[in-house]
Amino acid sequence: MAAELECQQKKSAIIKPSPQQENQESWQISTWAHRAWFTGGCAAVLVSLSKSVLLTAGASTVSSWSSWLQPTFAAFVGYVAADLATGIYHWAIDNYGGAATPIFGSQIDAFQSHHRHPSAITKRQLANNLHIPAAFATAAVLPVNVLFGDPVLLAFAGAFAGCVMFSQQFHAWAHAPKWKLPPVVAALQDAGVILGRAQHAAHHRPPYNSNYCIVSGVWNRVLDKTKFFTAAEVVVEWVVGYRPRSWSDPNSGWTQKESPPRH
Repeated sequence: MAAELECQQKKSAIIKPSPQQENQESWQISTWAHRAWFTGGCAAVLVSLSKSVLLTAGASTVSSWSSWLQPTFAAFVGYVAADLATGIYHWAIDNYGGAATPIFGSQIDAFQSHHRHPSAITKRQLANNLHIPAAFATAAVLPVNVLFGDPVLLAFAGAFAGCVMFSQQFHAWAHAPKWKLPPVVAALQDAGVILGRAQHAAHHRPPYNSNYCIVSGVWNRVLDKTKFFTAAEVVVEWVVGYRPRSWSDPNSGWTQKESPPRH
């Protein structure tokens, strides 16, 4: 009798996971650390943009709309520059280094895994997917918010960092079927404001050496037509002797598989 009672107590002490947790794998779920970085990144970006708006409003008169042109244009430049920056970074980690590379190893490994399991990115929770670029946004924008009071610089920094941070979500949406997307997201994709599905699909076809930019993709055509990355690869190979992965025939490291990653 005592043994049965003890067994029942042990069973009742076990906390069963929720159905959602049972259906999710650990690599998909946001941790509290992920949420903290994501919150910090969002806060840094919002402070930068809000400070730019308040400083511009304080320095302008009701009839002086021209004072808003510079910060607005700076924010647009930040948006366009973020697309280019994500393309260069994406190209670099797709083609060079590995899991053991200092600092960037985990990202390199994750992007290689993404080529094998493209749809897995759509299963990641928001903070899980964005915590690394959010950490960049926090580290890069926080000093700008504290040290500078130029609304133009603040507008650029906020827009650039915000677009870089959310680029991974734009990337995830580019892998999702249109019918699964919120209507506003699908409309933004169709308008070319954020990365579209058809354009990014070209990146996942051999030889995997085009369409690297993942904010809006506006730079992809220019960079691909001018062979910008091919020229950069030639320079890297000539200077340091490293050949990019895209020069090799697709192998198991690039080929899509059905089962999701476990990391």
